Amino acid sequence: MTSSPKTTGDFSSIQLATEEEILLLPSLSMADALEIGEIAVGLGLARNLPIAIEVRMENWTVFHVSLPGSKPENDNWIARKARVVLATEHSTMYERVKSEEEGIDWYATYARPVEDYAIHGGGLPLKVSGVGFAGILLISGLPQVQDHLLGVEVLTEFLARKGELQ
Repeated sequence: MTSSPKTTGDFSSIQLATEEEILLLPSLSMADALEIGEIAVGLGLARNLPIAIEVRMENWTVFHVSLPGSKPENDNWIARKARVVLATEHSTMYERVKSEEEGIDWYATYARPVEDYAIHGGGLPLKVSGVGFAGILLISGLPQVQDHLLGVEVLTEFLARKGELQ
């Protein structure tokens, strides 16, 4: 019996794909996108997190905030993570873990330059029930596992406010 490879955050691609299904949004209006961003800002400020946050509707940036302690390079990380989610419609963490499980170099396999793409946690697709991919939540500034987990927490809170989570 072979053991599965060690993955970032000890995630599995199956777990991360299931997470995307659980975090399915009922809608993604401009008001929804702003609320998602505001939830992230609230958590970030309450915890004194040095993060930049962006919410996109497809590829249109409708919300961007850089909290105290974040740095200009966070914007580059956000842009690189966004390109991964736009290309795959999966989270950046999913793409990283799937590549680790398969033992492949994601950048070489998909001919994507590391200067333009980042399979580092913190880019989460915003998928809408009955519609599919509709946008992206992006967080940068923490170690990548924490960026991803904060994004999951933000979307979980948003869905709870909408009465979508039990």
